[in-house]
Amino acid sequence: MGKCGENLKFLNDYLDGELDESLCAELEAHIGECKNCKLMIDTLRQTVKLCREGGECEPLPEHLSQKLTQAMRKRWEQKFGSS
Repeated sequence: MGKCGENLKFLNDYLDGELDESLCAELEAHIGECKNCKLMIDTLRQTVKLCREGGECEPLPEHLSQKLTQAMRKRWEQKFGSS
């Protein structure tokens, strides 16, 4: 894994403990060296924890989920470049 942007596609599987061991090791090595990715992972972990502790979460409508994902990807690419 090279650029930070490439890591986006692996984050959900990583946080869910479903990422292939070799990719997991590469991602963890990157996170250990990259302050921005570490901050993002820590923030996502906290968000998941708060959602789980907060009780039942309503799923986002699909169009809103896609819009949010696109906005986050655009912001990431503006900050770190495209993958």
